[in-house]
Amino acid sequence: MIHGPLEPPLQGLSKQEIRRLVWKRLVEAGVARPPFPVEGRIPNFAGAKRAAERIAGLEEWSRARVLKVNPDSPQRPVRFRALREGKLVLMATPRIRKGFLLLDPSRIPPSQLSRASTIRGAFRYGLPLPTVSSLLRAVERVDMIVEGSVAVSIYGDRLGKGHGYGDLEYGILTSLGLAGEDTPIATSVHDIQVFQQRLPQDPHDVPVDIIATPTRLIKAERARRRPRGIIWSILDDRKIAEIPLLRELREVSGRDG
Repeated sequence: MIHGPLEPPLQGLSKQEIRRLVWKRLVEAGVARPPFPVEGRIPNFAGAKRAAERIAGLEEWSRARVLKVNPDSPQRPVRFRALREGKLVLMATPRIRKGFLLLDPSRIPPSQLSRASTIRGAFRYGLPLPTVSSLLRAVERVDMIVEGSVAVSIYGDRLGKGHGYGDLEYGILTSLGLAGEDTPIATSVHDIQVFQQRLPQDPHDVPVDIIATPTRLIKAERARRRPRGIIWSILDDRKIAEIPLLRELREVSGRDG
């Protein structure tokens, strides 16, 4: 973890400036891993497997039957570990345009679990859940969430890659009663991505509870509550039109967008 003078002051920096700082430092430190370039991504990093092992050692993990895990490269070890342990993995499709995929290891050949933990493999072996009804039929409750991050703070502040899909996925799950304030949220990152200073946050940003790095496990001192459901006022009609699940939820909720 970065301490004292090694951690750059963040006061006055925008979210995107902090992201650029993290992407640059990962590359300069030689700990960034493919896919490249890391800019614009949830960055893969050296030690991602060790960070995943720390998450898998948590009591919250051992109790979880259904995990929602993001589809990015650094969380592939998390998805593979979950499948290998017989857990169900819920994964959003890119930009949530096709809803979610549910990976059930009992329906996947053991030799294909590693492949199923990739994005391409998830489309091959996952059960498509493109609608509200299909999601509710397949999942009773999400027991734990694992997110990818560009930057996080010890206060639970999280910055993703800037498109807001991780926060939106959480909003969808909470709107359907599949997750809530008590659902543990973890993230796996490199130590360089962890800050002891507060990060800029907006009302829709979802804080994390647990930060796993290759060297340590951090229980965040959460400084803010999570948003409840979907904040429709910040969504434009184009984004809603691109995501059938959102269109369906808007109709059910009676919102006008």
